[in-house]
Amino acid sequence: MDLMQTLREQAAAKPMRVAFPEGENETMMQAVAKIAAEHLAECVLVGDGGKLKELADERGISLDGIEIVDVTDEEANAACCERYLSHPDCKFKPKGAARRMTRPLERALILQVLGDVDVMFAGIDNATGDIILAGQTIVGLADGVDTVSSCGIADIPNWNGGEGGLLAFGDSAVCVDPTSEELASIAISSSETVRSLTGWDIRCALLSHSTDGSMDNELVEKVRRAREIANDRRPDLAIDGEFQFDSAINPKVAAKKVRRESAVAGQANVVIWPDINVGNIGVKIIQNLTGANAYGPMLQGFKKIVCDCSRSAPVDEIVGNVVMSCVRAQALKEA
Repeated sequence: MDLMQTLREQAAAKPMRVAFPEGENETMMQAVAKIAAEHLAECVLVGDGGKLKELADERGISLDGIEIVDVTDEEANAACCERYLSHPDCKFKPKGAARRMTRPLERALILQVLGDVDVMFAGIDNATGDIILAGQTIVGLADGVDTVSSCGIADIPNWNGGEGGLLAFGDSAVCVDPTSEELASIAISSSETVRSLTGWDIRCALLSHSTDGSMDNELVEKVRRAREIANDRRPDLAIDGEFQFDSAINPKVAAKKVRRESAVAGQANVVIWPDINVGNIGVKIIQNLTGANAYGPMLQGFKKIVCDCSRSAPVDEIVGNVVMSCVRAQALKEA
């Protein structure tokens, strides 16, 4: 059974509640209808209720089993606002909170804060930067995390490394040139995200052009400092470096280059790129030279599961990303 099939079964076994603030978009509406029909999640459309129903009728899309939070319902808005204002995580005064009741993206995030939904999923009509900013403002960052980042998982054919041919990676999409503190956050968040999805014993490698002191410059020092910060913040996670890619994933190379004990060297199942140049290029090399499927990127670092998809994402990609988000939400609830 492949990774996505396993995750689909996990999602269906304990459906999470997912808020979709972009239901007016036809692709998103089709994806939501498919998710609901296959019982992968409990779907909540957040928007103009009348318009959503009208568009569904025009498109021939069934909204059976899908809840609608109507942001034009003044009475419901007032009740939600009152609840939100009494919540300790509310950062707004009454007028500011009231304005956000009518904005689908922010209302969906507020529903997360209130515990009415487990996941917020957007990206078709909202820019990544807007989703991240709203998520940071309303939901907030997880403890020990300095920055929002992303991670993904590559399923690499005919490879026995990583975790049964699977290799997780972060960050290839959000942080352009992370500081040591941000790199540590990416390692911590990626370790948590991957563990919540897969249940693996995490072995996370911080990558560099140097292995264990083979070179000494500012780029290497950034990675070494990130390891120290990550180990200090989360000594329970196996995060180590600095390693070149081969030293991180190949036990024979690690045996030659790493002159100390390491629970990660040569057997990493999560790798952390030092910057977005390396991350973006690295993922595309893996995909194009090996035919690997890459799942993600998944936003991470928030207190709750806040998701962003590509603006060009087709229905099946959205469904897959929602499935992964729901499994992450299950693990967060259990924790």
